Amino acid sequence: PSYFLLVGIPGLEKEQFWIAFPFCIMYGITLLGNISLLLIIKAEPSLHEPMYLFLAMLAFTDLVLSTSTLPRMLGIFWLGWAEIGFPSCLAQLFLIHTFSAVESGVLTAMALDRYVAICCPLWYSSILSVPAVGALGSLVLLRGVVLVSPMCLLLYRRHFCQPHVLPHSYCEHMALVGLVCGDTRPNSIYGLFVAFLVVGTDLVLISVSYAVILCVVAGLPSRAARRKAFSTCTSHLCVILAFYIPGLFTFLTHRFGQGIPHHIHILVANLYLLVPPTLNPIVYGFKTKKIWDRVV
Repeated sequence: PSYFLLVGIPGLEKEQFWIAFPFCIMYGITLLGNISLLLIIKAEPSLHEPMYLFLAMLAFTDLVLSTSTLPRMLGIFWLGWAEIGFPSCLAQLFLIHTFSAVESGVLTAMALDRYVAICCPLWYSSILSVPAVGALGSLVLLRGVVLVSPMCLLLYRRHFCQPHVLPHSYCEHMALVGLVCGDTRPNSIYGLFVAFLVVGTDLVLISVSYAVILCVVAGLPSRAARRKAFSTCTSHLCVILAFYIPGLFTFLTHRFGQGIPHHIHILVANLYLLVPPTLNPIVYGFKTKKIWDRVV
């Protein structure tokens, strides 16, 4: 098809004009917070360490995720710009799914960074050197591109049934698969494979890392050291939960949540792309003393 029509939030077409205002405020916080983090980390040589370099990768990923969806979404909610060209739709799908995979990989890398820093402090500088951090970031990006590209190619080669109305606020893989004519099992199976490979692998690594970290922290002799380590871990876990819980909810309801109202599903899918980018700079900005001192 030459274009699709994005509905926005099905069932809340009248209310979405007002829903757009908090979305716009959150997007403003996302831009201000993540751009500030990138500028601060770039300008301050003392922040050119693995933990802060991973944080810069996370900030850049959040900017791409939110900017690839929110301006278009606000255009639908406020101005009725429902039409999106097929190439633009595929490009949006590619950016959303690629950088969702990248964000998951960066969160995993940050968990491994904390694991090495707390459990193997003497080896920290040799294991996580700046070149190693750059290579790890490149590998995470490459993984996202390699896994998501076939998803887009499979959709590009399919025929779509009329009408080309997409009951969503943005171009999402399973929403597009629902408009495909004929057998959609290859698309669905590959989508499941990518989701389980990325989320399954990353969640296992994150869970194991933090389980070991908490065991080590609980055995520290100093109460102040335990409190500081627990505080850092709590911040990271909040960010991780804010990303994975709505993401898993969106993924599962597409396939198994037929009883869940469609507007709830779409709202959570929208928040999945907006809440983590809004929270991340706030959590890390306030909880990281070096960054907060630089902000002040």
